[in-house]
Amino acid sequence: MNKQLVLLCFICTLFACKTHQNLKTAASEPHRPKFHFTPQANWMNDPNGMVYYEGEYHLFYQYYPNATVWGPMHWGHAVSRDLVNWEHLPIALYPDSLGLIFSGSAVVDWNNSSGFGQNGKPPLVAIFTQHSMEKEKAGRSDFQYQSLAYSNDKGRTWTKYKNNPIIPNTLKIRDFRDPKVVWDEDSKQWVMVFAAHDHIKIWTSKDLKNWQHQSDFGREWGTHAGVWECPDMFKIKVDGTGESKWVLLQSLNPGSPNGGSGTQYLVGNFDGKNFTLDPSFASSVQNGNAVWLDYGRDNYAGVTWSDIPKKDGRRIFMGWMSNWDYATLVPTQAWRSAMTIPRSLNLQNTPNGLRLVSQPVQELKSLRKNTYTIESQVINGLKDITTGTSLKDATIELELQFEMPAAPVTQIGIQLSNALGETYSIGYDLVRQAFLSDRSKSGKQAFSEKFGAKVDFAPRQSNDKFIRMHLFIDRASCEMFADEGTVVTTNIFFPTEDFNKVQLFSKGGAVTLISGNLYNL
Repeated sequence: MNKQLVLLCFICTLFACKTHQNLKTAASEPHRPKFHFTPQANWMNDPNGMVYYEGEYHLFYQYYPNATVWGPMHWGHAVSRDLVNWEHLPIALYPDSLGLIFSGSAVVDWNNSSGFGQNGKPPLVAIFTQHSMEKEKAGRSDFQYQSLAYSNDKGRTWTKYKNNPIIPNTLKIRDFRDPKVVWDEDSKQWVMVFAAHDHIKIWTSKDLKNWQHQSDFGREWGTHAGVWECPDMFKIKVDGTGESKWVLLQSLNPGSPNGGSGTQYLVGNFDGKNFTLDPSFASSVQNGNAVWLDYGRDNYAGVTWSDIPKKDGRRIFMGWMSNWDYATLVPTQAWRSAMTIPRSLNLQNTPNGLRLVSQPVQELKSLRKNTYTIESQVINGLKDITTGTSLKDATIELELQFEMPAAPVTQIGIQLSNALGETYSIGYDLVRQAFLSDRSKSGKQAFSEKFGAKVDFAPRQSNDKFIRMHLFIDRASCEMFADEGTVVTTNIFFPTEDFNKVQLFSKGGAVTLISGNLYNL
């Protein structure tokens, strides 16, 4: 073995040990989740460029490598083969003379329509917003525009297109950002949607480099209580039918049902130029009304993966698990923010019309370490379900089914607690007929008056006689998929000490727990 190879092996060994030690340190940090994606250090927000290629799920994300607050944006990068275990990779895109690297998307250019492919391999193509701080500071309005980069080595390195920007901001719209690109098989073209303050713009292309504006959508539909951001538009089958529809995800800040950042969606059709609402859905989004993807405070800017293989067929979503009301203030030290767990989206006919249903991806079952069956029983007051488990902190999955109680019962649910008396409660309020989330006594809150001041509610969509709750709790967050995923809530919290007790509760009277499972993760 030559000296150079010996030196290389030695450096690699040192790096591997250092990486292992960093991961051990990260796991011991207060509030650092164990099975959600987080940056190794510093600031993270929107997921970007989510694309699947050659066995890898790529996750790019808004990243500032020099501080734990928002700053000049880069694209961080990680990959996974199972949506559970993530490998951190070097920063993919850095700011340049055109500006910072804001949100965007990536696709596999299978037919090399762009001409960027090499050696018979399709390129990965990323399209993203660039933001010129110099133009903004100069008082101009055309400081955001869309640019392109491509990769010929499975996303490890990127080359920016020499003719950037590919869509200049000739309209001089201040909020002109967050392109999401999809291939439309019906019209045989690339379709791009991006946000323009209070609506989306739809552009099309044959080669990913030259784009034509086709239409605008959204000024008269949904809520406009905040600036529109981070759209995603995709075709999806309606469960149990041979029919397909197009879904438009649309994040906005502020304006969500419980305050701050949130994501609404719209269902309709796309003819290659125009997105039109499905008539059965239109009444739900008239007069400033919205249909929400998630009623929690902490799921924002989420989009779906491109190029999931047809044999898989899922539409997989991930969001940023925070809220601009307090994202820069939360009490974490070395890192800021996590992503939600990946979720599979399905479109179903419901009594309320066409609705998206969210479910945790099946790959998360691999996290289950120990399974504890919770026997059918009557709950009246508080019932500890952690006795006899190996629970050291609240890193668990819970599946619960309650019989719908009658008056005088007012609330049922789950309470997390610690030895300091701090609590987080989530469940169902029978008076409001809505699911609840209460973090008002969950621990650290002084960082923002908006964080835990009120109980949040999510109206129930089902008329089933059973209440079903499927929860993923990861030290400082709780994601609930209620009634088979027809209602979803995502919320973060910051207990002074990890929660280590889980109790079922019933207020006002007794409720029957039909069945339950608790999994250590």
